[in-house]
Amino acid sequence: MRLHRLALTAFGPFATAQEVDFDELSGAGIFLLHGPTGAGKTSVLDAVCYALYGSVPGARQNPGTTLRSDHAAPGTPTEVTLELTVGGRRLEFTRRPAQSRPKRKGTGRTTEKARSELREYDAASGGWKALSRSHQEIGEEVKQLLGMVQDQFCQVVLLPQGDFARFLRADAEARGKLLGRLFDTRRFAAVEERLAEQRRSAEQRVRQGDERLLAVAQRIAQAAGDGVAGARSEAPPPEGRPGDVGLAPAVLEWAALTRSAARERADIAASALMAAERGEAAARRALDTARAHEAARERYTQTLRRAAELEARRPEHDLAEAALRGAHRAELVAPALALRDEADRAHRDADRARASARALLPADRAEAGAEQLAALERSMRQELGALDAAGRDEERDAAITAERAELDRQARADEEIIAETEDPAGWESRRRALQGRVEAAQEAAARAERLVGQLEPAVQRLAAARRRDTLDAELAAALRYATDTASRAVAARQSWLDLREERLNGMAAELAARLVDGAPCAVCGSADHPAPARAAEGQADSAAEDAALTEYQRADAVREEAESAHAAARERRASARAQAGDSTVAELAALVERLEGEHERARRLAGGTHAALETLARAEREYRERLAAHHEAERRVAARTSRCEVLDSEQDALRAGLTRARGDAGSVAERRGRLAALAGRIAAAAECVRAVETTALRLKEADDRLAGAAFRAGFDTPRAAAEALLTDAERSAAQRLVDAWQREAHALAERRREPEAQEAAARPPVDMAGASEAHRAAEAALRAAASAVGTARERCSELARLSRRADAEVRALGPVREEYDRVARLAGLTAGTSGENERRMRLESYVLAARLEQVAAAATVRLRRMSSGRYGLVHSDARVGGRGRSGLGLRVVDAWTGRERDTATLSGGETFFASLALALGLADVVTEEAGGVRLDTLFIDEGFGSLDEQALDEVLDVLDSLRERDRSVGIVSHVADLRRRIPAQLEIVKDRRGSLVRPRRGTPAR
Repeated sequence: MRLHRLALTAFGPFATAQEVDFDELSGAGIFLLHGPTGAGKTSVLDAVCYALYGSVPGARQNPGTTLRSDHAAPGTPTEVTLELTVGGRRLEFTRRPAQSRPKRKGTGRTTEKARSELREYDAASGGWKALSRSHQEIGEEVKQLLGMVQDQFCQVVLLPQGDFARFLRADAEARGKLLGRLFDTRRFAAVEERLAEQRRSAEQRVRQGDERLLAVAQRIAQAAGDGVAGARSEAPPPEGRPGDVGLAPAVLEWAALTRSAARERADIAASALMAAERGEAAARRALDTARAHEAARERYTQTLRRAAELEARRPEHDLAEAALRGAHRAELVAPALALRDEADRAHRDADRARASARALLPADRAEAGAEQLAALERSMRQELGALDAAGRDEERDAAITAERAELDRQARADEEIIAETEDPAGWESRRRALQGRVEAAQEAAARAERLVGQLEPAVQRLAAARRRDTLDAELAAALRYATDTASRAVAARQSWLDLREERLNGMAAELAARLVDGAPCAVCGSADHPAPARAAEGQADSAAEDAALTEYQRADAVREEAESAHAAARERRASARAQAGDSTVAELAALVERLEGEHERARRLAGGTHAALETLARAEREYRERLAAHHEAERRVAARTSRCEVLDSEQDALRAGLTRARGDAGSVAERRGRLAALAGRIAAAAECVRAVETTALRLKEADDRLAGAAFRAGFDTPRAAAEALLTDAERSAAQRLVDAWQREAHALAERRREPEAQEAAARPPVDMAGASEAHRAAEAALRAAASAVGTARERCSELARLSRRADAEVRALGPVREEYDRVARLAGLTAGTSGENERRMRLESYVLAARLEQVAAAATVRLRRMSSGRYGLVHSDARVGGRGRSGLGLRVVDAWTGRERDTATLSGGETFFASLALALGLADVVTEEAGGVRLDTLFIDEGFGSLDEQALDEVLDVLDSLRERDRSVGIVSHVADLRRRIPAQLEIVKDRRGSLVRPRRGTPAR
């Protein structure tokens, strides 16, 4: 990181715009920032920090403090701009803090929000490119570029010596806080916190597991109930605090005892159940015997009652049996009855069909016989055969008519095509017009290309003419400024020469002022000074001459800059005039405007070239297609005319025969349909007449057969036989009635003959109420015993389930307790509270101790050079007294004595040596930790006043060695001796109207 330029306005003690050129200061490697106390030396460093991070370091950023200068004018905004190079990129940071300003309208003041801007220099374009205006984005960009937060930057770039002197004498805790901020060891502290959190979480899981185990124990006690406690003398559930190691074994042992007592109680309940079952079985057998005796008596009584009812239904049985015998005889006549009914039904159907068929015939044919109708049908069939050929001729006539209509339609379409495709009279003129459009567009394209070649030089000449006119005014101003600066430089030189001559003339008085009585004269060597020269009033001295010389040098430098600016302006003006010529800006602007208008018109016209070519090609293609369609239509018209003549001749020949075949019908097909329908009706009528004659013969034969069958079956008439017949349903009902009566009569007779029934009739009634009551009492006792057994078994099952759950909780708690032991051991080790951590060193302190060891090694290299090889710094991890922790100790090694001692024993100058070496070493280590960002510019703030001349030389030699590879160091100090030793200086001048920044080049001490 190399700083180039810092500009600050209304910032801190600086009221007006001030600029610091770090490139000029860094040229010598070491430069000095000096000025009186309170002038604003540290404010320059604050401005660098504020430009990068948006805040200033230390207490100056406390609430209530403001960055705005109290000396600044109300309308001047507070702003800081820093230009630097980092990571190969040249960047510019500009920041404005939130500040109060006068309102633009009305009276009063308003608060303007803080603003930030980041720009990057683009070497290709030679200008600045804006990157961001977001505070957050710029902060992230700074962190990524430098790899450091603000605290790290302030410690490694703006080296505050007072802080490192305190760091040198601080205790381990204070050193840890500073190193933690610089090296960002938050991840190791996060590891400590994470392990502590895991330890607390594991402890909580152990406690939760123990609480769940105690809850299971309470549920076991609830499941055991008073029954188990009454069966045996049991110990109460174990009580313990969650986290006790012996809680799990106690719960498991108590659960086992509880299960054993429950099983004993279940065995007792089972024995009682067996006794209750035996009692219930005996009572049930007695009740069954009583019920059997009572059922036998009731059955015999019901048998006698049903026998009386059956005898009352005997007439119904006899009628059904007689009907079944008559139906059996009638079944012999049933086939003849069915045959006669079928013949009668067929005869009536044939008679109805004959009447319907005769109604469809003509009146003169309605009463004809079957033979006459058959002969008439044969003659009609012959006539239908003759009409088949006429039907085919009629179909051909219709086809010719359809084809003739289609040919006429095609003829009309072709005539329209011929009319439309006639060669239009305006085709040639249209083609010439389209060709003209194409040629005009092509000519416009060529003209547009020529105008482009004229327009670009004209635009360049116009821009050059404008620069020429602008540079005329700049050149005149530069000439006036160069003339004024030359006059001021001549006057300053003359003033300096006059003062020099005046001082030389009064040199005798200046030498006499240095004479001391008794001391030899520097000119003549005499110890006597009888008449020393006296200085005249207002005699010029060396300070006045030096001031005049400085003023002349400054005026001469300004003159050279003004002359260089005038020469540069003259060269730019000559270049612009050579490019623009003598034409005025108005003439060139008119020329450019005319060329641009002509070019735009030509470009628009040329843009239609492609469309004009396509239009011409499309028109020619359409013309060729129309001409081809015209010839094809004429060919089709000629062929169609020949075909129409052939069709007309054929149709005339067909229509003469069709007129005879149609008769009074509209068409041959219609006449043929009429004859075919009439022939069908005549054939159907003949068939119906023959069917009536056949069915009449069949009916007479059926009547004869029925009369013979009835007589043989024993019936007087066929009607009597028909009435004796029963339907299937009637026969089934009668048969069921007879069978049911006979079955019941047989069953009742069998039941009256049973010995049990006769014995029951002779036995007295039994006591059913007493037997039932005894059985109910036995059942109640059995249910109570079974309930007790079920309860005991459920209790055993629940206790077994809860015991298994307790065992599962104990097994699940084992790994959790092991994890807690492991995590607690690691947490205690990283926190430094474990007995295994002998030095009681936290993990973060351990990492910081390694960093401190690197810092001490890097600091020792420079400290040995500053102290002529006497002192070095070493890291110490020795235990401190009391309960303090070790790991961040720092000791001084004295090479003269070969012993280590406390850093508090160093003197003031030695403390400065050590703290400066520590600051530089820490800067190197933090730089490596931040990703190796090269720090080309460092600042050291104060601390040089405690050094003697030899020590100051050694320190400056060490700082001078930092210039390796173009590195620069800025020293902030008001020590006067440094102004003689360091030529590159930036003086901060304090004034009641606000401080000023004044760069100057001193004369190094010889």
